[in-house]
Amino acid sequence: MVGKQKTAIQISLMAVMSALVSVGTLIVQIPNTMGGYFNVGDVMIFVAALTFGPLVGGVAGGLGSAIADVISFPVFAVPTLVVKGLEGLLAGLVTSKKSVFRDVLAVVIAGTEMIIGYFLVEVYLWGVGSALAEVPANIAQIAVGGLVGIPIALVLRRRLPEILRE
Repeated sequence: MVGKQKTAIQISLMAVMSALVSVGTLIVQIPNTMGGYFNVGDVMIFVAALTFGPLVGGVAGGLGSAIADVISFPVFAVPTLVVKGLEGLLAGLVTSKKSVFRDVLAVVIAGTEMIIGYFLVEVYLWGVGSALAEVPANIAQIAVGGLVGIPIALVLRRRLPEILRE
């Protein structure tokens, strides 16, 4: 029964965290120069990955962000599924869930992947100049995601029952 219970919990966490990533992406949208927007979805991606691990982080990051893009910026839905999914996966793989240093390292590594991933997509869509113009907004988004997401993950890891944190 433990295996089935763990699977049910993982699926539930993926669904809930995907929804929270999507809402975090949609609720705060500050337009940037390229027609995209700054959002706080990365906060929830890092909360998911640092608290619940790479599987929940990857699914929530990819699926939650892609759903938001289908609603507000459809051209990016498929690239977002990949880029944000990898972001959540990497953050979950790098964190040890015991060290703030590893949490910061997880945000830096996953954030770097996100910045490079979107840069490559934007170069393909709009050219190098336009893609470079997006880099500062993506850096800011990761910085906010880490500065807010890490403390939330720390609190959740202390307060949630063990079965949810495995």
